[in-house]
Amino acid sequence: MATTNPKSSPTLLQPINPVGIVGYGAYVPRYRLPAREVARIWTGGKGSTPIKEKAVPGLDEDVITMSIEAARNALLRSQIDPCDIRAVWVGSESHPYAVKPTSTVVAESIGAVPNTQAADWEFACKAGTEAIVAAVGFVGSGMAKYALAIGMDTAQGKPGNALEYTAGAGGAAFLLGPAGESLAIINASYSYVTDTPDFWRRPEAKYPEHGERFTGEPAYFHHITEAGQALMQSMNTKPQDYKYAVFHQPNTKFPQRVAKMLGFEFEQIEPGLLVSVIGNTYAGAALIGLSAILDIAKPGDRILMVSFGSGAGSDAFDILVTEAVSDRQNRALKTKDYIARRTEIDYATYVRYRGKLASK
Repeated sequence: MATTNPKSSPTLLQPINPVGIVGYGAYVPRYRLPAREVARIWTGGKGSTPIKEKAVPGLDEDVITMSIEAARNALLRSQIDPCDIRAVWVGSESHPYAVKPTSTVVAESIGAVPNTQAADWEFACKAGTEAIVAAVGFVGSGMAKYALAIGMDTAQGKPGNALEYTAGAGGAAFLLGPAGESLAIINASYSYVTDTPDFWRRPEAKYPEHGERFTGEPAYFHHITEAGQALMQSMNTKPQDYKYAVFHQPNTKFPQRVAKMLGFEFEQIEPGLLVSVIGNTYAGAALIGLSAILDIAKPGDRILMVSFGSGAGSDAFDILVTEAVSDRQNRALKTKDYIARRTEIDYATYVRYRGKLASK
């Protein structure tokens, strides 16, 4: 595990020109695999389960199709011309192609081509927030009026592994633009990164591996608390200054514990705590929590979001909701609408949908 420089001090990432969220949209597949089904197959139904159920993509769904759906919702809320989008960036751990970008297909599908920049992002579970940080810089520098950042993933987990209970599917898209047009202004962000080998997947490996003891304290909790504390210190804020907070959600216990460590109450994180019913959506986990909060937020509400990506790092954001939120919330399906649209499947159907039964 890497050590940090004791002489370094927190440096906020703030654009020259104020930037905010002009549109956002979520997507969650309708299929749900109950945790009890995984337990039935692998433990005979014995033992506790870390979540209630998780979202599973259908046979015709992948990161591309789900990203398009979320992006279209973001466009519905913003009502801008997609030709004005100068960057389309998709963060994911499960891009459909090893060589061929997800982002170009998404850009084509929403009408943003050809005068746009496109790229796929990777940083485990914070690939989506990594794209947001870059989009803020792109818009804030004046290089673009609008940039689209997406965090989306499909369910990944080795059969019988603990991840199979929690690895869900879904995510959210955020259209960044001028603060004056925004439903929520991103006041500042802060990123904290070290070389901590807690979780990884080699290029030819089908499923990720755990770093065991590195996963909790030195990885997830260390990076989120350092990023969250540094941001609040630099912004001169306290947990009580925020109406809501959302943290990366690998399971139900971790975000609740890290919220308590940072001084937040459960009521502040509950609206964005979706892991119990859709699973850990990896690159979309913190972002889909933010989308659920924006669905109910009121003008003047302040939000703290802190992501986490294995490898390891965290991005923290200070977000202020504006008057424009009230009009835009109902222009597209809300996060809760996707969660309510539920079709339960059994383990055999899950194995078929996820291609886990090898025929050769």
